[in-house]
Amino acid sequence: MPIGPEMRRLRAEHDALSTLSQLLAGLIRAAEPPRPTELASVRGMLRDTLLRHLKCEDWILYPRLKASGNAAIVTMASEFVHEMGHIAEDFAAYDARWTAASIADDWPGFCRETEVVLNVLGMRIERENCDLYPVAEQLDFAVPGELWADR
Repeated sequence: MPIGPEMRRLRAEHDALSTLSQLLAGLIRAAEPPRPTELASVRGMLRDTLLRHLKCEDWILYPRLKASGNAAIVTMASEFVHEMGHIAEDFAAYDARWTAASIADDWPGFCRETEVVLNVLGMRIERENCDLYPVAEQLDFAVPGELWADR
């Protein structure tokens, strides 16, 4: 499969993550917690979309960039992995720490930590959209799509 369809998918997931982040940001601006089911629904969609997105990047995008043969692209991909490779683990720890009970017990603490998580996620999306994805999209013309077939 050529890189083009995968890049469209990754960009669409960025759009979905941004939308879900905005929904969650709206919920945490409230003085009191929303209904637990509403909060759990938005958090669950964000978690599932984020983890699926990160796996796709880790299994398809970064290996493809590292296999490009272009030293600058290999360096860029390695730097992104090094700088941002911990996001999945950090998000999983955040998600596990904030149960329905702990949120009810410390709504302000949950809101503060969620704001930090959303800011980190937003910065990653912006950097990837501006710096990394344009480079990956240029590879569509230079590298055969067969490398994607086994992914």
